[in-house]
Amino acid sequence: MRFSYLKPRLLHSINTSKLKTTTLHHQSNMNHRAVEQPCLDILQACNTLPKLAQLHTHIIKLGFQNNPLVLTKFTSASSNLDAIPYAMSLVFSVEDARVYDAFLFSTIIRAYAESSQSKHNAIFYYNLMLGYGISPNKYAFPFVLKACAGLRDLNLGKAVHGSLVKFGFDDDIFVQNTMVHMYCCCSGGMEFARKLFDEMPKLDPVTWTAMIGGYARLGQSAGAVGLFRKMQIAGVCPDDVTMVSVLSACTDLGALELGKWIESYIEKERVLKTVELSNALVDMFAKCGDVDKALGLFRNMSKRTIVSWTSVIVGLAMHGRGLEAVSLFEEMKASGMVPEDIAFIGLLSACSHSGLVERGRQYFSEMTRQFGIVPKIEHYGCMVDLLSRAGLVTEALEFVERMPIEPNPIIWRTLISACRVHGELKLGESISKQLIRNEPMHESNYVLLSNIYGKMLDWEKKSKIRVAMGKKGIQKVPGSTMIELDNEIHEFIVGDRSHNQYNEIIKMVNEMGREMKRAGYAPTTTEVFLDIDEEDKEDALSRHSEKLAIAFALLNTPPGSPIRITKNLRVCGDCHSASKFISKIYNREIVMRDRSRFHHFRDGQCSCGDFW
Repeated sequence: MRFSYLKPRLLHSINTSKLKTTTLHHQSNMNHRAVEQPCLDILQACNTLPKLAQLHTHIIKLGFQNNPLVLTKFTSASSNLDAIPYAMSLVFSVEDARVYDAFLFSTIIRAYAESSQSKHNAIFYYNLMLGYGISPNKYAFPFVLKACAGLRDLNLGKAVHGSLVKFGFDDDIFVQNTMVHMYCCCSGGMEFARKLFDEMPKLDPVTWTAMIGGYARLGQSAGAVGLFRKMQIAGVCPDDVTMVSVLSACTDLGALELGKWIESYIEKERVLKTVELSNALVDMFAKCGDVDKALGLFRNMSKRTIVSWTSVIVGLAMHGRGLEAVSLFEEMKASGMVPEDIAFIGLLSACSHSGLVERGRQYFSEMTRQFGIVPKIEHYGCMVDLLSRAGLVTEALEFVERMPIEPNPIIWRTLISACRVHGELKLGESISKQLIRNEPMHESNYVLLSNIYGKMLDWEKKSKIRVAMGKKGIQKVPGSTMIELDNEIHEFIVGDRSHNQYNEIIKMVNEMGREMKRAGYAPTTTEVFLDIDEEDKEDALSRHSEKLAIAFALLNTPPGSPIRITKNLRVCGDCHSASKFISKIYNREIVMRDRSRFHHFRDGQCSCGDFW
């Protein structure tokens, strides 16, 4: 490809009539600087590849290919134009390696570290710099560490950490901040990040943000919120990036009240309301149970991205408001926003949670036909879930068998759950056994098969499954329910007596049971897959974590106020039925977020219409 176009005014600014094509070694220092500076200025302003190519020619013509500053500026300009390899063709055509210096290599390393696909090259050129005997400066290490973070390579990060200590840059605040970020990004690195964080003599907002973001990304949301509170006590002002991480933690915890306080804090402290921060607020409200607030914030956004639209669509889906999600998706298309694959995941999920089978089929077809999006495993999973929830188990199985990509275990587990709910027990048993053969250490596979046998009332086979799990050291994830009260998270697990109000909670559970039976409630003992008598089954049901959390809320919140709880698994049928009765008896709205959606219980009814 020929690059011949360069604006005349840029060429003229060099005053070419005075330039000579002699090497730098034969120029005086004065002439050198007089000619070099205009060239550097042009490189600084270079914004197209054709201009860069023509400047490349002049650099060689003027003998500047041996000038470290020119090479550095040329590399920076190439990086801005996403043409780093082009710069390397000039940089490494130099015959005398003595022209290379730390600033040039820092620029090369930065270019590759900030590239989305070439982070390994940042490490390569760092090693090459050392190979040339060039000592790195403090500007190189933040970008070498950034490359390690992008590669998620803990061992490599540790090696670079050792190197920067050797060169004496371990006390530089910018290097320290990047080290914290690097360790937070690497699996198994949080312990090292926190140790470094605790030992730093000075912490700036970037340090706090890196650490809080690390906790939030790893799902250690309580740690993120706790550290944010320490940040406030320390008198350090957070920025918009910090608040995005804190809101992400609130979302994960289902901590709506804390999220509301964060929104007020953002307004009070006038934190810059970037699109990313606005999206995080929308997402938090939608996933913490207040989807109407999320909609209101969305409507007031001056600028919306595909993330903005998708967050609301997914939020409506989680709350069972499928028709509204569909309507918003159509509005998004009408606005000119082209949906991406993630938007269709939200849309298909909305159809699934609301039983909109035909709409789901239509959009799955439209995704490829109209928008040219090749379905991913997540889209296929949504379709299997859609058909399974609607009781179309045979069609769901046929759909899986026709998939052009290999179904993942999640899809098979979705089918097994549908088999149990809709009575296709032999099919569910067959798929479960195959899953166990493929994934012998995954606890969910054993639990699903155990529940199938429980539904069959085959206690002997069910017992064998439990014994097999014990021999392999596999433990079932216990069901737990969290509730937020006065900005503190309380977690309840079946059999855990550690809560300081446990005795009062059990008394309230028993009272709830008596009141519900008077109102016509009958425990769904078929949800207890144990070979015990009916009385023991009822007692086991009454101790489910959802009921413990609701009893705690009734004891500790004002009469008539809403109750918001978060379950880590899918809510069981009995707790769903009981929550409807409790909402009517105690005149409380109960908002329950389980693993896949929200249930709003009001006056004895649930927003899901018993379809979940």
